[in-house]
Amino acid sequence: MSHQLPYSYETEVEWAIGKKASLRSSDLPTLQVAPPPEFHGEPGVWTPEHLYVAAVNACFAMTFLGVAEFSKFEFSGFSSKATGKVDKINGSGYEVTEIVLKPTLVVRDARDIERATRLLEKAERNCLISKSIKTAIRMEPEINSEQAYAVVA
Repeated sequence: MSHQLPYSYETEVEWAIGKKASLRSSDLPTLQVAPPPEFHGEPGVWTPEHLYVAAVNACFAMTFLGVAEFSKFEFSGFSSKATGKVDKINGSGYEVTEIVLKPTLVVRDARDIERATRLLEKAERNCLISKSIKTAIRMEPEINSEQAYAVVA
């Protein structure tokens, strides 16, 4: 690898109007951001809360894809949904208290389900973003085999 540690990632937020702002980083698309409606923002705009949950979900997914590639694990489908829970903590204020990851993985053979479970757990343990935050992360995986789909069809 030609890059040297520490790595650096820079973003810029510029106020637009009201409570909306533009989020930028060089060579990346600009996103409009605002507070969520629950905090007097506008619906239909990316919020810091969405971006936080998305960062955990995307990192988990990229970590799984890397773990699977390194392990030479073949699969035929992968997706992941994530839900973040915001709650008010006495003496602390609002926090994202939990993120639930719900990956769905389709393996080619039912015999790969146990290995798939271990690789998903390894990805969860090694996700850089998850390891860097205090929010509790919980995973509820769903693993199916193509054989099961063939029997149903």
